[in-house]
Amino acid sequence: MMNSAEIFDVLMRTDPFEMLAEDVLKMLAEKTEVRTYPANTYVFKQGDASIDALYIIVSGLVELTVSNDRGEETVIGLKRQNDFFGETVVLSRQRYPGAARVKKRLTCCLVFREDLEKLIYSYPEFCGFFNTLLAERMRLLYEELVAEQSYMSSAGLSGIRASQFRKRVSEVMAYPAITCRTDDLVTAAAGIMAEKDINAVVALDRQNRPRGILTEKNLVRYLIARQTYPVETCRVENVMFSNLMEIQPQAFIGQALVAMMRSKNKHLIVMERGELVGIVSMVDLIRIQSVGTLTLAKDIESQPDLRGLSVVSHEIRDILGAMTEEKATVHEIFDVMSELHERLTRRVIQLSEEKMKLGGWGGPPVEYCWVNMGSAARYEQVFGTDQDNAIIYADPESENALVTDYFERLAALIVDGLARCGFGRCDHGMMATSATCRRSVKAWTRLVREWRGTCGDEDTWLFLSLADCRPIWGNMALAESFRRELFEAFSVCLDNSDPDASEDAPGYQPPITFLGTFITESRGIHKNEMNLKKTAIIPVVNAVRLLSIKYGIFESSTLGRLKCLVEGGGLSPKDGELFQHSFETLIRIQIAENMKKMKQGRLPDNYIDPYSLKKMQRMALKDALVGVSRLLKRIGEEFDNIWVKQFI
Repeated sequence: MMNSAEIFDVLMRTDPFEMLAEDVLKMLAEKTEVRTYPANTYVFKQGDASIDALYIIVSGLVELTVSNDRGEETVIGLKRQNDFFGETVVLSRQRYPGAARVKKRLTCCLVFREDLEKLIYSYPEFCGFFNTLLAERMRLLYEELVAEQSYMSSAGLSGIRASQFRKRVSEVMAYPAITCRTDDLVTAAAGIMAEKDINAVVALDRQNRPRGILTEKNLVRYLIARQTYPVETCRVENVMFSNLMEIQPQAFIGQALVAMMRSKNKHLIVMERGELVGIVSMVDLIRIQSVGTLTLAKDIESQPDLRGLSVVSHEIRDILGAMTEEKATVHEIFDVMSELHERLTRRVIQLSEEKMKLGGWGGPPVEYCWVNMGSAARYEQVFGTDQDNAIIYADPESENALVTDYFERLAALIVDGLARCGFGRCDHGMMATSATCRRSVKAWTRLVREWRGTCGDEDTWLFLSLADCRPIWGNMALAESFRRELFEAFSVCLDNSDPDASEDAPGYQPPITFLGTFITESRGIHKNEMNLKKTAIIPVVNAVRLLSIKYGIFESSTLGRLKCLVEGGGLSPKDGELFQHSFETLIRIQIAENMKKMKQGRLPDNYIDPYSLKKMQRMALKDALVGVSRLLKRIGEEFDNIWVKQFI
């Protein structure tokens, strides 16, 4: 039997325990238990309840296995001296997802959960090791899922389709980029374009820095259609397009696609370490069959009425299906789908303004701003979900019915138009058609300051939604000034703590038991299902929003906020990575399950049956929920405020 000194030596040679101080390890060694297992026996079997201990191997060899539904066993790893296993189960209190079978007589030191958790909470570096381990495991799980889907495709089990969104810009760009000088005559540049049979050249200055792009369209517009300059003396710099957009060669095609849509550029220059290495055009994307999204974006903007816009809106769902099949990242899906939905919204607003003019109302009596709230504001509106929006309009010189009546009528047209394009009306009335969500700057400011003085429950959900608000049409400055006022109010309310009251506030309870079984609804039409959005995704969104408010981050998206929190020191890089992977895992599962329902002719409702998921998906979901639980635990510890705990 090993004594405490021998156990101490084992801990000193095992990562991450070796990073702990000697006195800490000596205390841990006194509490550590030693067990021995003969060859060809099991330390634990798949489905067994956890004994809440981490196994550190002193000597011997153990193989980790998983069995499928038919009982077929697969070895997924071998563990040797100074390795450990059982880490996920001891931290999550789930049942063992696999088995540990002894290949060679095994001796292990058992560190129990209570002692392990104390170390995790007390030593950030030690905690960071396990956060990284969990995040890496989630990444590997999804790589396996992708590999499995690729295998199914190659076997003819699903449609064979190239993963265009996973291509790099370097694979499709024109290299090298054909260039000219900004002070060259356009006749010389046009000669280069004709000789090379291209429709664009990059214009460089005397230091070889890109300054613009000269295209055939520039030549036609300025020298033929308008005849702005004499052809014989015109220089490239007179007619070139100078609003350049850059992208790196290692960027994905999806990123190039979003950059083109948002900037309305048809060309991107490819830069690496400050040097021009190529150019990518819309034609290049057409050649790899990624034109569907670009064409759809153009169709949205060209529709003359709501009827045509409604037809086009249904095609957005096809883009989502294509991106899902092509293994686009969550970030790429968010970017593309949000951009398409936003373009659709802007076109609805534009058509509504035109309809107001035709109806004799004229143009807006004062400047205004249309703001999106909720998932649309966070760039997370994958499906055409319920509307969350508001209007902020400039203070009129004097209060009059004309201003209020105009915006009431305009809001009704816009909300109705969005509903016709597939965006449902908000059940809670969080839309610009409600007088609550349609106010002048002065009225909005007054409302915020009144709430700031009480920090009560009244209108809290409205303000939480507005914390995500993002202007998409009109005078954007109106929304920005209001948002700063709102963040100041939040800061005051977050500082108002009530320790006695907060003790009675319920904390977050993940939809999973300590035994690793999922908590689902017990009755009704969603019996044996869980609402993934309500029970996991929204808590993450709310928690990250709170941290962003505390650290003064004005970014709207959850992924963007996590990045800013890490860069600003609000989160450690390891925590940021863990929470990001948890959020992305939940979103992937949500999208996949909702897409299944849509293919069956059902509406996406965010409900899933966790036990209908494939085994690796279930494991990924459990790990993600553990990450959510850790994030919410931090919120509960960092914000000693009953208001916070109630809304989480």
